[in-house]
Amino acid sequence: MSNSTTRVDTTEVLDKFKKARKLVQDLTNVLRSQRQALKERNLSLPPGTTSALGDILQHIEELEKSTVLMATERDQFRALADTAALVNSTLDTTQVLNEVMDTIIKLTKAERGYLMLRDEETGELTFRIARNMDRETLDDKAFEVSRTIVRQVAETGEAIVTTDALADPRFSAQESVVTLNLRSILCVPLKLKDRVTGVIYADNRIQRGLFRESQRDLLAAFADQAAVAIQNAQLFESVSEMKNLQDDIFASITSGVITADVEDKVTLINNAAEQILNVGDGSAVGAKLNDILPPLDARFDAVVEQVRQKEQQIRAVEFEPQVPERGQINLSMNLSPLKDAEDATQGIAIVLDDLTEQKRREAQIAGVRRYLPPEVVDGLTGVDALKLGGTRQEVSILFGDIRGFSTYSEKIPPERLIETINTYFTIASDAIHLQEGVIDKFMGDAVMALFNPNIRPQKDHALRAVRAALAMRADMESHHEKLKMAAKDRLEFGIGVHTGDAVTGNIGSPDRLDYSALGGTVNLAKRLQENAGPGQILISDATYRQVKQHVEVEDLGPVQVKGIAEPVQAYELLKIKS
Repeated sequence: MSNSTTRVDTTEVLDKFKKARKLVQDLTNVLRSQRQALKERNLSLPPGTTSALGDILQHIEELEKSTVLMATERDQFRALADTAALVNSTLDTTQVLNEVMDTIIKLTKAERGYLMLRDEETGELTFRIARNMDRETLDDKAFEVSRTIVRQVAETGEAIVTTDALADPRFSAQESVVTLNLRSILCVPLKLKDRVTGVIYADNRIQRGLFRESQRDLLAAFADQAAVAIQNAQLFESVSEMKNLQDDIFASITSGVITADVEDKVTLINNAAEQILNVGDGSAVGAKLNDILPPLDARFDAVVEQVRQKEQQIRAVEFEPQVPERGQINLSMNLSPLKDAEDATQGIAIVLDDLTEQKRREAQIAGVRRYLPPEVVDGLTGVDALKLGGTRQEVSILFGDIRGFSTYSEKIPPERLIETINTYFTIASDAIHLQEGVIDKFMGDAVMALFNPNIRPQKDHALRAVRAALAMRADMESHHEKLKMAAKDRLEFGIGVHTGDAVTGNIGSPDRLDYSALGGTVNLAKRLQENAGPGQILISDATYRQVKQHVEVEDLGPVQVKGIAEPVQAYELLKIKS
């Protein structure tokens, strides 16, 4: 039955009561007017007739009042039921609670209504929403309520109604009641599984006797539904936030992600997967898995079947399919069963990594490793990083040459010669790498190393260079002792070390690069090496000034070197100070 029909029926009932009341009143008046005439004829009304009519009139008036009250309460219940339905029909908590508070105020004729929720972390009640009789939202500055009543309802979980708080012995002494001049107050708890989650509070600061016990029960019943609706809305907000976070994370994943159900229909695909597979037209979801994947070899079907049947994760399966507009690509796939909360398999999840560019770079870099030092190649992102050009900076340069190697090479077979020189170069390389030097090149029977080049900055480069030189000499001696070589068969490095400015970088042409150093510093280091005897290490004055606190040397004075007009101050390096 609609509200309009209900109002019509109530009006009709009240009209009938009104007509009955008038008939009784009219009959009573007629009988009273006929009383004297009957008396003159020695007649009288039956005893109790007038009083009986009075009782009937009183009963009619009581029924009329009860009908009005019942109709009012029925309308209240129906309005609150409609509002409860609204609460459960949407998850926009703020909008619904505004409507709820407006309905409560309208039905109870409250001046203001407040809703407070318990903070899950602190346990304290926090202001959530407030409305007045003009359907206006009140801010928290207007939050003026009886905190005693609110606290009591929150603690006990029992509703409170008072017809005049100023005269109610339970609350009349409370400061907030006196200060705010509170009269009618109705406060009910929001409960969820016997746990108080909040409070609904309504009051009127002017009118006394506004709220009745029936309204308290009515509002308490509604509050139970409101508590459930609020929790649902909060859970929805929480789930929405988590979903948004999941979507953000999912969209930001650089790997492609695809999920498919047990019928191989794609249920989810992220942006990265769409780009990798070139299927960014939005048609992937709902399509068959094989329709969005490029043609793959038979291994793919076998792997998928294994994941489904044995519920195993399979990692790093690589394929090289052809993709429209991209050509051949290199894919690495991780596959795993997709399970629900009950651990039942619902499909399959595939994570795609596009290794095409990585494989291309690795192939390119593998090619340049053959003619550039490892220190130059390590860390390159591609051959584009290998550009011509260099950097000018201070470096320490070590030259080592095997003394007497030319004469030695004439006495032994070529195969043994190669084996011998490789052994000596390995000894030199190990000593240089131990001090993190960069081997520039091998030249015949000589080695050139750089310390503090632009690809490997080193503050103590001069000290590293002299330590490498001493290690080369010591390791050569150990090698000779280990093989018990005769003195006439032993080969020694003559070593020169110089420190100064040089340009280090890639030298050559775009088709053929070489990493090296250029400048007078390089020339002087080589000339010092040429002046060094077997097993001798000569260092320049520039190098000595940087390492003199750490080494013992013999001052050789000015030394004339090839290609340089003026003599060069040189020192023979003896050992590192202990």
